[in-house]
Amino acid sequence: MSQSEPYAHKLAAALLYGEPMARYVTTINSSKTPEEAFAYMADLRNFAEWDKGVIKVEQINGSGAGLGTIFDVTVKGFGSSTSTLRYTTTEYDAPRNVLVKGANTFFTSVDRITITPTQTGCDVIYDATLTANWIIAPMNLLLGKVFNKIGDTATRGLRKVLA
Repeated sequence: MSQSEPYAHKLAAALLYGEPMARYVTTINSSKTPEEAFAYMADLRNFAEWDKGVIKVEQINGSGAGLGTIFDVTVKGFGSSTSTLRYTTTEYDAPRNVLVKGANTFFTSVDRITITPTQTGCDVIYDATLTANWIIAPMNLLLGKVFNKIGDTATRGLRKVLA
């Protein structure tokens, strides 16, 4: 196999199935302490307060934030449809880092929230990826543009609650 063949296979797969994921990264400057910002962001029950795409959040396992907690997050879909992703907190390093993974039949979402102290509070870095699963995997080609719009709206909400 020549050096160009692995690249050709990756290119063909990307054209056929789309990029492996859509990604959105934003940094919010906050006047909150790192501990306050982390406590707020790590508790997924707060998502509906700042993300207009979230209809409701129900905690399935645990109480508040913490490692192993599970949340059902219902989001707006296309048209009048909704979709529920089950999120599990897989990393919880207070007050610096939390990683949650959500999935349903159609999508997988991986969201990392990193808190960095500053002289006036903290920076909250929200790094999210969204991947279309299974039969709808070809949607990954278009998912990035839609995800950027959703992310921009959520960023505006985050700026308000973390000010």
